[in-house]
Amino acid sequence: MEARQILVFAIVAVIVAAAAYFAGYSAAPTKTVTSTVESVATLTVTKTQMLTETYSEIRTVTVTTTHTVVKRVGFMPKQINVQEEVKKIMNKLSPQSRACVNCHMRYTPGIVADWLMSKHARVTPAEAWKKPELQREISALPPENMRDYIVGCYECHGLNPDKHPDTFEHFGFKIHTIVTPPDCAVCHPVEVEEYGRSVKAHAHNNLVKNPVYMLLVNASTQINMFGIKAGYHLAVESACFACHGAKVEFVGLKEIQVGNLKLKVPVYKGWPNHGVGRVNPDGSEGSCTACHPRHAFSIEVARSPYTCSQCHLDPDVPAFDVWKESKHGNIFLAQWKTYNMTAVPWVPGRDFRAPSCAVCHFSLLVDKNGNVIAPRTHDVGSRIWIRLFGVYAHPQPKIGETWKIKNKDGLPLPYSLLDAEPAWDYVISKEEMAKRREQMIKICSACHSENYARERIAWFEGVVNETNKAILASTQLLVEAWKKGVAKGLLTGDNPFDEYIERLWIETWLFYANSIRYGAAMNGPDWTTFKRGWYQLTRTLGEMQMLIELHGK
Repeated sequence: MEARQILVFAIVAVIVAAAAYFAGYSAAPTKTVTSTVESVATLTVTKTQMLTETYSEIRTVTVTTTHTVVKRVGFMPKQINVQEEVKKIMNKLSPQSRACVNCHMRYTPGIVADWLMSKHARVTPAEAWKKPELQREISALPPENMRDYIVGCYECHGLNPDKHPDTFEHFGFKIHTIVTPPDCAVCHPVEVEEYGRSVKAHAHNNLVKNPVYMLLVNASTQINMFGIKAGYHLAVESACFACHGAKVEFVGLKEIQVGNLKLKVPVYKGWPNHGVGRVNPDGSEGSCTACHPRHAFSIEVARSPYTCSQCHLDPDVPAFDVWKESKHGNIFLAQWKTYNMTAVPWVPGRDFRAPSCAVCHFSLLVDKNGNVIAPRTHDVGSRIWIRLFGVYAHPQPKIGETWKIKNKDGLPLPYSLLDAEPAWDYVISKEEMAKRREQMIKICSACHSENYARERIAWFEGVVNETNKAILASTQLLVEAWKKGVAKGLLTGDNPFDEYIERLWIETWLFYANSIRYGAAMNGPDWTTFKRGWYQLTRTLGEMQMLIELHGK
């Protein structure tokens, strides 16, 4: 995503937040919250109430909640009245969450309406645990005092108060704003453990603790010329950390005015952020809301390719763009309304026709007879045998903390830059690669013939090998440029990413080789050809060679 796009999104978010704030706390407030998921059914609920039951002389609040609900959502009717829906489930809420909902239904009705769409608001952990094993969406029962209540506000925001440095007093309750993976692990320990093994959970530290990557980050986000400095920390926070996750630190409490109420709320550095590898105030890594946005935590959203597209898109990781161009994307985008995106387990051919990202990378798949094709995983790299992203495509790393890797040259990279040799002590073995390859063929064979799947995967591996050879040539050109003084680079201890020919080298692998690899993996032909494919790769190699030759004249 270009910096300009990120800036536009940030500006829009600030404007929307400011508008909501002033609309909600003006003298005669009317709060309108609109959530458009699918144009199916919309109901506007207006309720005027005196909030004097708990706090005296606050004010009269007019709450207008407009909420659009997907027709297929099994737990919700086509039209909802937020207050009526809350009344129906009030006896299933814990006393603490009852207090939360009673107040937030008036002050943040959109959040409550979103939560009402969730399974948290309809199914108790005890009920969820009674389902057949393949249909379960929790992996453990929580403590007994939580089992027979639905999962409300307090069940998440009130967990582990002693482990959260940002815990604060809120109308008699100790709560924290940022819910972290250890909180989710009370009901989802297997999912959290799997996610903790993944590259995604460590995405922030994999960037900032890798000095090679940080040289590229600094060269890409800092401007210092003519006495003008621009970019730096704000650029990194709005760019890299939006996907990789920021380090969120609790700064302290501040007092705010909400109507006639004075409240103390936390102040954070690096917040808001829902990047996959966010470092949380409690020291944990990862953010479940990167894929399961609060407060509906929808499996449908997590399975949607649009969720993945926030980060996995052109120009550096064009997975979504390639998929959209492929036959899989063509069919999905034309027919997704006929798919069952909430079924657990998921049956290829019955619940969906063409796959989204989730089908191949992490969802629980079974055949029509209930036989498991692929078990669910939240370690989204565990089915992958070749990691496409990088200077060279390479075997998938063994560990999620890739910053700990050392290649034979002592650099924190899973391959040698000079000959593309994998750092075999840190990447999966050839035997494990073969095992994962067979697992992917099994997934493909749920829709295709096994022979077709094997032939396409062999073809894909051949294309990947060709890109590695092309980037090896590109790297040798860069080394030659350093030797001939076209750029300073590593030979003089300089940043190897900040001069023009070095930027050309970066583009050969970061944009063009990656696009070709993803294009081959998911059958997006324009991405292997003219849309950052072989055409741009060969042209850039020629430009690098020309710069070296011109320098010698």
